[in-house]
Amino acid sequence: MISVEHLTKRYGRHTAVDDVSFHCEPGTVTGFLGPNGAGKSTTMRMICGLTPPSVGAATVLGRPYRQLPNPGREVGVLLDASAQHAGRTGREALTVAAATMGVGRREVAVKLEQVGLTGTAAKRRVRAYSLGMRQRLGLAHALLGDPRVLILDEPANGLDPEGIFWMRGLLRDFADRGGTVLLSSHLLREVEAVADRLVVIGGGRIVAQGGKDELLAGDRTLVRARDAAALRRALAAAGLAASDGTDGSLLVPATAETVGQAAADAGVPLSELRPAEGGGLEQLFLSLTTNSIPQEAAR
Repeated sequence: MISVEHLTKRYGRHTAVDDVSFHCEPGTVTGFLGPNGAGKSTTMRMICGLTPPSVGAATVLGRPYRQLPNPGREVGVLLDASAQHAGRTGREALTVAAATMGVGRREVAVKLEQVGLTGTAAKRRVRAYSLGMRQRLGLAHALLGDPRVLILDEPANGLDPEGIFWMRGLLRDFADRGGTVLLSSHLLREVEAVADRLVVIGGGRIVAQGGKDELLAGDRTLVRARDAAALRRALAAAGLAASDGTDGSLLVPATAETVGQAAADAGVPLSELRPAEGGGLEQLFLSLTTNSIPQEAAR
């Protein structure tokens, strides 16, 4: 499992990640979502021991990542598909990784076949790979040690629709066999299709987390007023985030009673107030993260 407790990262006066806590359990895929600049990658780098936290701690399988004796055999990590030796072939890159982890060479061929890099593709130098091929090689590297945990940052970048569908099945199968997956992606529909749990970060802070079904069934309200600017100010004063709906409406992640009270307190007359129909993960994401990104936030 993955345990994140009060992780904070400051760069001078700027706080990139602010008191982030969540857990990823075996047998689940956790979707880690947030707009660019929200702190997703910084959080994942802290989990993997690449960026030291200013406050807090993270453990994988009960230990800090750096204390794992052979981390590649326990945790498969893909944070940047481009961070691979461009002069080696795909097969050579994986063979070096296998030797480092103490994995038999036979597993190199097995994993290359699993990710669809066989024949000519395996013999091609990485510098000639497309982004999608680099993603597949990165996934092969992450899977090479038969780990119990996968930590993946935007692994679907560059994959075609068929590749995305394949990756979804791979991650679902991994979790169904008892593995733990932490998945960051901007492809919300794909996350919605594969994830069991969601952690949403905005402006460096967790704005929502829980079971996917629970969060998608949460209270959301569609509200409209002739004076849209005054309505926005009223909602902001009440601490309610709002995202643009249709025809000048706003979508608010709160009950109709709470939204109506905020408008009434500010003296803003409403022309429409009703529970919003389910809009899926995309609509939930927008309602939670709109206006949550600091101007100088680091991704």
